[in-house]
Amino acid sequence: MDWLNEHTLTIVIFLPLLGAVVIALLGRTRASSARAVALLFSLLTFLVSMRVYLGFETCHGFEEMVPWMGSPPVNYHLAVDGLSAFMILLTGFLTPLCVLVSWKSITERANEFFIFLLALQTGMIGVFASLDLLLFFFFWEVMLIPMYFLIGIWGHERRVYASIKFVLYTMLGSALMLTGIIYLYNVTGSFDLPRVMDHLVNYSALSPVAERWLFLAFFIAFAIKVPVFPFHTWLPDAHVEAPTAGSVILAGVLLKMGTYGMLRFCLPLFPDAANAFAPVICFLAIVGIIYGALVAMVQPDLKKLVAYSSVAHLGFCVLGIFIMRPEAVEGAIYQMFSHGVSTGALFMLVGMLYDRRHTRLIKEFGGLATSMPIYSTFFLIVTLSSLGLPIMNGFVGEFLIIVGSFYRHASYTVFASIGVVLAAVYLLWAYQRVFYGEITKEKNRNIADCDLREKLILTIMVIVIIGMGVYPQPFLRRLDRGVTTMMFRLNRKSLLLTDRAPARHPGVGR
Repeated sequence: MDWLNEHTLTIVIFLPLLGAVVIALLGRTRASSARAVALLFSLLTFLVSMRVYLGFETCHGFEEMVPWMGSPPVNYHLAVDGLSAFMILLTGFLTPLCVLVSWKSITERANEFFIFLLALQTGMIGVFASLDLLLFFFFWEVMLIPMYFLIGIWGHERRVYASIKFVLYTMLGSALMLTGIIYLYNVTGSFDLPRVMDHLVNYSALSPVAERWLFLAFFIAFAIKVPVFPFHTWLPDAHVEAPTAGSVILAGVLLKMGTYGMLRFCLPLFPDAANAFAPVICFLAIVGIIYGALVAMVQPDLKKLVAYSSVAHLGFCVLGIFIMRPEAVEGAIYQMFSHGVSTGALFMLVGMLYDRRHTRLIKEFGGLATSMPIYSTFFLIVTLSSLGLPIMNGFVGEFLIIVGSFYRHASYTVFASIGVVLAAVYLLWAYQRVFYGEITKEKNRNIADCDLREKLILTIMVIVIIGMGVYPQPFLRRLDRGVTTMMFRLNRKSLLLTDRAPARHPGVGR
């Protein structure tokens, strides 16, 4: 048991990769064997991620520290707090559902598909668990390879273009981040994040100009991944061309790596620069919220509509982070998880519809509520979740962000609220066109409703959506200590503008 406690994070990171190796050793056997192995290892990883999430607050916690390279000194340093445990849980939750949603749709080269999917999971969990800057960068780059192949091989018509665009954008940001990491090492003599942070706080090793340039190097890398307007142009192509599982992982986890990086690196390492750039970043986030909603409203392609909704929803997360109020930061983290579940479910639903009709054009549908009543019910629940209806998971995060934004600047609240209204417009209008009215296409009359596998997937998603909306306190409680620690570090280094704001209401974010 002691060994398991000491190596839990290594297990949760490399267990999916072990599953990928097992599938590779199976050779070119039947696809059903690869599916079964992928499902088994993804479920085991989910169970370990649950252990990480439920156990990180204990007196022992989970942390591993082993020397990896001698010169320069790079450590295999893993640890989790409320933020990283939250994201590891999300990754572990979505991956087995991605295996199930690909059960029938991936028929060609299925073994390779599930190998790449499991390898991608290893890269994503490694990003969230790493506390060494170079180890973090290693997993950040490793994650690109399987995602590139998932889009480029199993995507749709323009898959090669979309996969190359995804990699080029991400690698541009990665080059800037690597430059910043090397500069920090030269200043602090370490790649270890806690040591780097303590050095910067205690010795004020960076000049204001250097801090701002380093902040921009890290922020642009993460802004491309989110993506923040105007770095968003790669996202719709990647979403539309990716297979369903790829879109779910992209929306559910990969985009959150950008907001995670902002919380893990940009704010704690460069608080003065973060304060200086916060008004500009909040402005870009609000532009992204409204722009994403307006562009989604006019999309003829249902999947592209969901893709642009991600630009809007992630704008809320970025806004909450750079408002720098405890309740807003907690709301941003909660929204990261909620968006992963809700938008992941939307992409699953769109993928299920595409498997039946081989089109995503909204004009090709209409009246599906008559022929697919179960499917239309699930779609409505997920749609209401995505637009932030109370008792659904999307409401909690958006509410906390809007409350926090009021303390920073009332105009932020107004424009963010406009984004909420626009989300209701484009989502409900799309639902009305797809599911109501007369059945004008003969192919829509006899279209099959959800089968047992699809009902299982969607029922799980709906349970989580309603559970997080009705009773968010267990999630917020685990976030609270980490957010409080982050706010304490920010206030140690600089006098934030929020210090002049009204005191936090004791009931918010608890």
